[in-house]
Amino acid sequence: MANTTRTRRAGLMLLLGAVSLSALGCATTTISKILAEPQRYRQNDVHLAGNVTESVSLLGQGAYKLDDGTGTIWVVSTHGVPRKGAEVKVSGKIRDVVDLGTIIKLPEKIGSGLVMTETSHHAK
Repeated sequence: MANTTRTRRAGLMLLLGAVSLSALGCATTTISKILAEPQRYRQNDVHLAGNVTESVSLLGQGAYKLDDGTGTIWVVSTHGVPRKGAEVKVSGKIRDVVDLGTIIKLPEKIGSGLVMTETSHHAK
């Protein structure tokens, strides 16, 4: 009987640990944190939420600029682009684009040279 109680308790602790870790993995970060420490987020799965301020698409592919109130980042999508003004929750990976800023002066609109390649998004 003591063995059964111990087994149940161990199973419950394992379940709670797994739920806690999965909840941490789904935590939303901020764009300002990504821009401040790009090496920390580069090539990692990231979850963001914000408003679409610009949107460009062609044949279901394109990019949109996401503003979460702390900064902006371009999100590249291969499965549809939300409209300007939409509230979006997005998951994807942070990547560096070629930094031509060292060769020629880039327009300020381009931003930091970081983009998010989207794996999924949900727009309201």
